[in-house]
Amino acid sequence: QVQLVESGGGLVQAGGSLRLSCAVSGRTNNYVMGWFRQAPGKEREFVAAVRWSSSSTYYADSMKGRLTISRDNAKNAVYLQMNSLKPEDTAVYYCAADLHLFGPAPRTWTSYDYWGQGTQVTVSS
Repeated sequence: QVQLVESGGGLVQAGGSLRLSCAVSGRTNNYVMGWFRQAPGKEREFVAAVRWSSSSTYYADSMKGRLTISRDNAKNAVYLQMNSLKPEDTAVYYCAADLHLFGPAPRTWTSYDYWGQGTQVTVSS
């Protein structure tokens, strides 16, 4: 069983930065940890992922270059640093975990087994 709690969302001006945190409880050695987002009226979309065991990272092409995902073993946490934010980045951001032993991180939200409650990110123009 894995439990996830996000924090760090808020209101930021366009061009600003935010760092989202995901506190993780449970054993995650063979897990991929992902960040997804969902804007009103839109599908939940992949943002970034990191494999816990190797720290291999994966990013959505649309946001590549503006994101850094990382994980901290000591603090049992996953982070998403977002820079140069745009109004279209406004969404609820979710942390997710998928037991995924091999291969690249899944990019479809239905592959993930555990979810946090989400944190709102609002970017003003």
